[in-house]
Amino acid sequence: MGYDRYVAICQPLHYNVLMSPHGCACLVAWSWVGGSMLGTVVTTAIFNLTFCGPNEIHHFGCHMTPLLKLACGKNVLLVAKGVGLVCISAMLGCLLLILLSYAFIVTSLLRIPPAEGWHKAFSTCASHLTVVIVHHGFASVIYLKTKGPQSLEGDTLMGITYTVLTPFLSPIIFSLRNKELKTTMKKTLLSKLYLEKI
Repeated sequence: MGYDRYVAICQPLHYNVLMSPHGCACLVAWSWVGGSMLGTVVTTAIFNLTFCGPNEIHHFGCHMTPLLKLACGKNVLLVAKGVGLVCISAMLGCLLLILLSYAFIVTSLLRIPPAEGWHKAFSTCASHLTVVIVHHGFASVIYLKTKGPQSLEGDTLMGITYTVLTPFLSPIIFSLRNKELKTTMKKTLLSKLYLEKI
């Protein structure tokens, strides 16, 4: 999405060529391949550990941190640091690429007068930036939090927020640019306010 916004704003005349169906398919394929490779490395590293003690995971899903808490043996700390490093590197690498694309966008916008295209450019980027901030905000809380007394409920809540809330919010946030949706939401809110006053 960051690359799409970059091409739409910085290379508008080349958009149809750079974001052709073949180009989009390549971007999606590389994302899937990268995600699958990352998932395979992390899963292989964790499931090569020895597990002992309770066999219940106090979590919404099969998340990395609760699984590492169930592992025992001499390699657990090494695997935990390695898996954490891989996950943090992937998260920060993606964030760096997104920020780089937006740096190019801001540089391009500074070359044009404010009245011409700034509003359209910012409205194009706002929904994607909102999703990026929500996703990376929750991910950074999960992966970059300090060691210390942690409640199981807090870890579970953050895991649910990261894995469920972000995908749930994405279509809603991207739909807010749709004029029919905005009109319907305004009518619904106004009718609710009118009914509450009566």
